[in-house]
Amino acid sequence: MKPTTITNKNARKFPFADYHYQTSTLGNFTARCAKTSTSKSLRDISRDYFDKESNHDFLSDAAVFGTLIATAAVPIIAGVSAVVELCRALPF
Repeated sequence: MKPTTITNKNARKFPFADYHYQTSTLGNFTARCAKTSTSKSLRDISRDYFDKESNHDFLSDAAVFGTLIATAAVPIIAGVSAVVELCRALPF
C-alpha cells in the first residue's frame, strides 16, 4: 500500500492508503549482465591484495597487535599470581 498525504493539515487522522497501488515487475530482466568468463575469482582478488597492499601496513599492524597482547597479558598474569597466593594461604 502506498500512503498518500492528507490535504487537510489540521486533520488528526492517519494518512490515506492507495489500495490500488501495484509494484512494477521485472519481466524483461535477465541475469546475463555478469560476465563469469572474464571476471576474476575470489582467489585472484585476494592474491592481488596480498601481493600489493598488505605489505605496506604490516609493521604498523604488527606493532599494534604486540601492544594489544602486552596489555592483555598484564591482567592475566596478575590474576594468576592472585590465584597462586590464594592457594598458598589456604590450609590443605
